[in-house]
This record gives sequence, structure tokens and C-alpha cells, in this order.
Amino acid sequence: MNIFRSLIGRVWQDPNAAEVVKIESGQLYLVRPGNIRSSRECIYNEAIATIRRVPSLDHNFQLVITRVYEEGDQELLEDEDETDEEKVFLISEELEFRPGPGETPQEASFVWRDLDGDVDELYEFLMTEETNEPTRAFFETCMYRAMYERKYRTSADNVNDSELEQFIWKPPAPKGAKGKGSSKKASLVKKGTTSVPTATEDLSAGENHVISAPKTAVPKAKTVPLSAGMPKLAEEQAYSFVWDLDIDGFVSLHDELLDAKIVERTSDDYNYWLVATSDEGDLIMHKIASDMNPRWSPKMHSLTWNYYVEGTYGSWALQFTTQEAYDNFKAAFARASWETLHRTPWAKIKLDDQVYVMNSTTEDVEMRDAEDEEEDEEEVLSELDPDEEPSEDEEEGEEEEDASTLPRLSGERNSRLTIGYKGDRSYVVRGNNIGVFAHTGDNQVKYFATISNIATTKGKEFKPREVMLHDQDSKMILMNPTNPHSLYSMDIERGKVVEEWKVHEDITVDHMAPDNKFAQTTREQTLVGASHNALFRIDPRMSGSKMVDSQYKQYVSKNQFSGVATTESGKLAVASQKGDIRLFDCIGKNAKTALPPLGDPIIGIDVTASGRWVVATTKSYLLLIDTLIGEGRYSGSLGFDRSFPADAKPMPRRLTLRGEHVAYMNHDISFSPARFNQGEGQEENAIVTSTGKYVIAWDFKKVKKGQLDKYEIKKYEDNVVQDNFKFGDDKEIIVALENNVLAINKKNLKRPTRTSLAPMSSVQSRSHIVNSPY
Repeated sequence: MNIFRSLIGRVWQDPNAAEVVKIESGQLYLVRPGNIRSSRECIYNEAIATIRRVPSLDHNFQLVITRVYEEGDQELLEDEDETDEEKVFLISEELEFRPGPGETPQEASFVWRDLDGDVDELYEFLMTEETNEPTRAFFETCMYRAMYERKYRTSADNVNDSELEQFIWKPPAPKGAKGKGSSKKASLVKKGTTSVPTATEDLSAGENHVISAPKTAVPKAKTVPLSAGMPKLAEEQAYSFVWDLDIDGFVSLHDELLDAKIVERTSDDYNYWLVATSDEGDLIMHKIASDMNPRWSPKMHSLTWNYYVEGTYGSWALQFTTQEAYDNFKAAFARASWETLHRTPWAKIKLDDQVYVMNSTTEDVEMRDAEDEEEDEEEVLSELDPDEEPSEDEEEGEEEEDASTLPRLSGERNSRLTIGYKGDRSYVVRGNNIGVFAHTGDNQVKYFATISNIATTKGKEFKPREVMLHDQDSKMILMNPTNPHSLYSMDIERGKVVEEWKVHEDITVDHMAPDNKFAQTTREQTLVGASHNALFRIDPRMSGSKMVDSQYKQYVSKNQFSGVATTESGKLAVASQKGDIRLFDCIGKNAKTALPPLGDPIIGIDVTASGRWVVATTKSYLLLIDTLIGEGRYSGSLGFDRSFPADAKPMPRRLTLRGEHVAYMNHDISFSPARFNQGEGQEENAIVTSTGKYVIAWDFKKVKKGQLDKYEIKKYEDNVVQDNFKFGDDKEIIVALENNVLAINKKNLKRPTRTSLAPMSSVQSRSHIVNSPY
């Protein structure tokens, strides 16, 4: 392989070269089990094989087989939405790449596993005689170098030929090689001193902590840590910090650099732990789970997270010494988190899905224009004027006046809130009763009436599972948990269910949504329904079953749909319990865009009127997605109308609470479905949700600039059930507590601080929570 070293030096070391090497002519076959020669299906009659760098993901490469069209073939395919023009394979040991069995130049080929097929199915790229032996050998060497970089997360520039021999396939193929870090790690921390930032936004909200430069080396452990014998996904050097409630800031957990590791405690069961080790042993041992609330700061090379220990929530931080160490640890953490949720090897998912998952942890900041700067100037001036915002005493007074109580029912609590579109009313479900509240102006609501003893047309009482206003607020559609095949139409003026709409005998209505974003302000009669794996239109004017057969689509896979939202033009965003999101231009067709799951179940979904932005709610974070296609043939279109290019999916943004704020709140995060403010002709500029006793609102304009932690909070004495903006208003928020209903001006929400999040009596030192033993 040494004969290629000078050539490799030219093509491999250029990070701007997307393509490393290419074989210009060949054929692609799919080889199935059995007699190899009689079970070969030609996939591409003419093709090109390329080794390509993965954009935005260092040390990852793709084997790309591109179909070559004969003259005139491409024109016939231009009008098709999707064409199978290339096949992309992430280069890794799992491919079991090797030269084919051919013994002559006419039979020279490369063979690799079909990871999406049966265990013994193979792809074979048969090269033409035009491809000489040196070209084939150079291509093979580049494949092994790509495997080396992916395995060790480091450059292969100076790798020896002997180090590449481990990637040369030897029959029989080894079983169970999952690449979960059991191999020896290549060191990625450079020798010598490296400067580290002296202060970080993600490490402290209040004070700057000076961090000394890392030592040239960390002495080997004098005490053997519990994690020593466990397989490692990553191991990097980092400084460690813990949030101290007494001083309102992060303090150093250990004076020296620690070995930060992600280990698998027991093999092949996705039991991953985040560990920090010193001479004294394992100082931090936290099981990786979806409620850790991780936040990554690329600017400061830091990770902060929360963990529940002995009845309290603490906040920890690691600050890595180099960009490379930060990137490697972040990639390993993303893999461990994903595998924990999906119980599936990371290597099984497509490369573009891996990039999508990785991008969801990236904090990106968009460029600001002059108008944005003027807005920021005004904001700073308003913050300097204390008279702009009411004092704490004024807020308490307003809350007392605004609260409106629904008559108490033994054992029942408020469970659901829906905001009226006409007539300034809000409706709160409490058991089998619905409280009606009037919006009286000046951020106040007043109890108006109770619709009691909700029952079917046959008089059987039930507690509505979900409700939706309909037909200019003259009706309310109710879902009865004991009869999921029907919907019930209640006349609001009469306060009585007047119709049962039998949708279908075999299909349940698990979720419903209006025909379009503002359909409830019109006389539109139809609505959208969803079961666990089907979408359909419901028309109550039809005789018999109310499902419109021509607008029904059932999907083969177990989608576990968990929510539906519609745009102003009637396009649909559909979420699932598996965590994926689908965008449809209409009912009855396949999704134009299918975004892969991050792993956490989605419990609610909303979309802006234009369809440009989608917000999905999980238990511990909100996921914000820009549906605008930024490149490719359909650049400028939305993902509702066209499919994103496979290698250019949108970059999802996670909206999470800062770790120190969670520490002060001292309870696990459990968000209610987040909502944009809405109104015809009104621009969305806020997102509101709640968790526990807190109402939380994000400044949507700032979020779009990449400032993902620009949120404000209001705490109540009772748990918040649900909250939403008053229709057509971007300032007044209607809040349903377990026993009260109130209105609040968004201006009364405050920036989160120790004072606003927790009373002083509950703020106690939690130094005992540093170590969580296995």
C-alpha cells in the first residue's frame, strides 16, 4: 500500500475535496443467498463507484454507487418526484468490504454486505476492463482508511499499512461485531498545553470561573475505578463542574483533569453510563437516559446535564480541552442516547438519519440584519427601565384578581383547556363537566357557566378524552374513551350532546384536527381524524359512517400516530409515539417528508399558519423544525409540498431548559403540548408550554436566530394542566391550573433566576449528590 502514499497525501488531506476516489465504470448487482451466479440481480447496468466525505460529520465517509443514464433516459425521469439514482453506504467495518471472487480482470469486483437485507445478502460492484489494477488497489486502500477514521475518530493521514490490516476481511465473517467501543481507542488529546476559555455561558449563568490550562498528562489512577473493565464508546479529558445552589454558579468538582467516558456497563443491552474518573476512582457515574436534559455548547466545548439523586435534581458540566475531544464525546453520547431509546444498534440507521440526529444537538446562530439589531437595541433600553415591568407584589395582586375557580367536584381536577375562536370564551374539562370562562379584558377571565353531566345521546355519562371547537364555536366535538369509533357533537348553547358521529366500525379515532388552521372560525363542516396508523377525513353530513372513503389512507408500518396539526391551507403535520414527524400536502397520499425519530415519543405537535415552522413536544424538550428546503431542485419549497434531498434534511433545534434552572425547580421536566400564538393575519412570535407549576414562553424571533434559551417563566402554587394564547392575541395567555383558571400577560413572565424559580427555604446545598453509584 506504500506505493499510494504520495497520491493519498494529495487527495486525502484536502478536507474541501468532497470526493476522495472514483471508479468511472461498472455494474451494481444484488447477490442473494444460494448459488451466487444464479442469484445475481442487476441493479444498475451502468454505474460509478465513489468514496465521498460526509458533509458536517468528520471522519465519516460514504461508498456511493451512482446510476449512469443512457442518452434520453434522464429526461423521462425529470417529472418523477423520486428516482433511485444512487445508493449510499456508510463505510464501516460492518460492511465487510472485500475484493470479489473473480480471478480475471474481466471479473474484478468489490463485494460488501447489504445491511438492510438478510444477513447473507451482498452487493457486488463489477468493474469493467477499463479499470486497471492500480486503480482498484487504490480504491480498496481508501476504503480501509475510511474505516480506520470512523472507528478511531481520528485522521488516517499518518496511519501505517499494518494498522489497516485489521480491516481486511477474512472468512468466515466475524459475528456480533457491533463496534461499541471495545477496541483500543486512539488518543485524540494533543500533547502540550492548550488554552481553554475562561468563562462560558453554558457553565455559569451568573459568574465567570477561571479555568487553568490542562496539564500535559493525567497520572494513571492509583485506585482501579469500577468502570475500568467496561467497554468504552468514548474517553476524553475534561474539567468537571457541579452547580452550587448557595453561590448560584458552577464550582469545580476536581482540581485536575478527569477522564470523561461513556461506558457500556453490561454488553449488548444498551446500558450506557456517563463516567468521570480521577485518581480517587469514579467521581461521576450517571446512567444515560432521555431525561438528562443535555445541552451542548460548541463555543465553550462543554456539556451540561441534569441528574436525579437522592430526591434532588442536580446540574453537572464537563468542559473538554479540544474541539476534537468535544466532537468525539458528543458523537458517542448521541449514539448512546439513541441506542438506549431505540434498543437498536446505531449502525443500523441510514447515514443521513445519523446526521439528522446529530444535528438536533447543534446550537446554530443565524446572522442578524439591521432590523434585528434595532429590535435588540429597543429591548436593551426597555430592560434598563424598571418601570416597564411590574414588580413581584404587583404580579401577585394581578394573579389574585385574575384567578377564576370552577365549582369543585369531589376527586376531580381540571384536565384539558381549549380556547374559543369566537365570543371570547375558554372551556376547561373537569371530569364529565366542562367549565365555561369569559374573557373580560385586561388579562382577566371570569367563571361563566358549567356544562354538567356530559353524556351520550343514549344518556350514558362519560369523561371526554379530547375536545375540539367546531363550526364557529357553536359546537364542540368530544372523544369518548369508551367508544373510540365515534365522535360526539355537543351543542354549546344547549349544553348537550345532540349527535353521535359513527366514523367507522373497524377504525378508531385517536386524534382529530380542524380541516385547516382557522377552519373553526368558519362554517367548515369536515375535520381530520387519525388512528394509530391511518389518516382520514370525517364529514358529519354523510349518512351512515362519517369517514370519507376517497380521503382515507392506511399505512402498513406501525406508525403509532400521536398528534395532527394543520396549516392555513390544510396541509398536515403528523407526529408519532416513536418520535418521527411526517409532512403531508393532503390526505390520501404518502408523506412528502418523513423526518426520522430522535427516539422520544412526541406528545403534541403544532405548526405555523404558513407551514414554515413545526414545533413538536416531547416530555423533556421541544423540537423546532424549519420546513423550508434550502438546496436542491426544490429549493424554496416547503417540506409539505416536496421531499427534502436525502443529504440535506432540515436541522432540528431542541428547546430545553438550562440545567441550573432545572436544579432550582427540583422536579423532572414534563412539558405540556407547546403552541404558537395564532390569529388570522398575525405572525407567530412566541411558543408557550408548561411543566409542573411553571408556565414557560420562548421568544420565537430570538429562537429563529439561534438563541435557544431565550425563555421566560412564571411559577404558580398549583400544577399547570395546560396553557395557550388567547386567539388573535400574542400577549394574553390563558392558564388552566388543576383547580383554577386565569389569564396572564406574557410581560409578567420573568427571566428565570433563583428567586423566581424556587423560594429561598427550598434552596439547600446539595453537595451530597455528586456521586451516583451503580
